[in-house]
Amino acid sequence: MKSALRRTLTAAALAAIPALALATPASAATAVNFDCQANAPIVGPQKANFAQDATVTAPATVAPGANLTVVIDPAPNTLPTTVAGYKLKEVKTFTLKFPIPANSTYVNATLSGGSGLGSTPPKIAVANGVATLSFPGPIKGGAAFELPTVTATLKAGTSGTIQTKISGTSYTDPGLTFTAVVSSFIDISAPTACFPNPSPVFTTTTIG
Repeated sequence: MKSALRRTLTAAALAAIPALALATPASAATAVNFDCQANAPIVGPQKANFAQDATVTAPATVAPGANLTVVIDPAPNTLPTTVAGYKLKEVKTFTLKFPIPANSTYVNATLSGGSGLGSTPPKIAVANGVATLSFPGPIKGGAAFELPTVTATLKAGTSGTIQTKISGTSYTDPGLTFTAVVSSFIDISAPTACFPNPSPVFTTTTIG
C-alpha cells in the first residue's frame, strides 16, 4: 500500500508563491516527503509515505516593497495500475494548499504546461492567506501525467525573509488531498489526506 500510494499521488502540486526580483535566481531540485492517510470504507484507514520532486527557482534577495517571482516545476509522474492488490480505476479531486509567506503580499499567480489531468484545467485561488491549486481529474490508473508549472508574484514587505513551503501539519490539517477510486466487486473511493513530513522550505528570499 505504501509504495503504491507513493506512485498514485499527484506530483503533488507543489505550487509555490512567486515573483519578480533583480537578483539572479537560484535553481534546485527539491524533494517533498508526504505522510498520507487514505480513509477507505470497508478496509479502514491506510497510511503511506511518498516523495515528489520539483525544480524550484526564486531570487536570493529583493528590495523592500518590490515584487519577486518563485517558480515550481513539478516532475512528470505515472499512476500505478493496482493499489494493495486492487485495480486502481482513477484518482481525482486534487487540492494542494500553501500559505502566503510572512513578510509578503500575494499579487497573482499563473499556471502553464501540465498534461494528462482530465478535461477541466487546473486552477489556483487565494483566500484567507492560503493559495490552493486544484483540479477535478480524473487521472486513470496507469496513466502518465504532469502538473502545471506555477509562477506566482509576491510583493515584499519592509524587512525579514520570505520563505515558501506547503501547508499541512497533520491528517486533520492536510496540505494535499485527493480521492483514489479502486475496483474490486464494487468501486471503493478512498479520500486521502497528506501533509509534508518533514516540511521543507522551498525558497528563502532576503528583503534588503
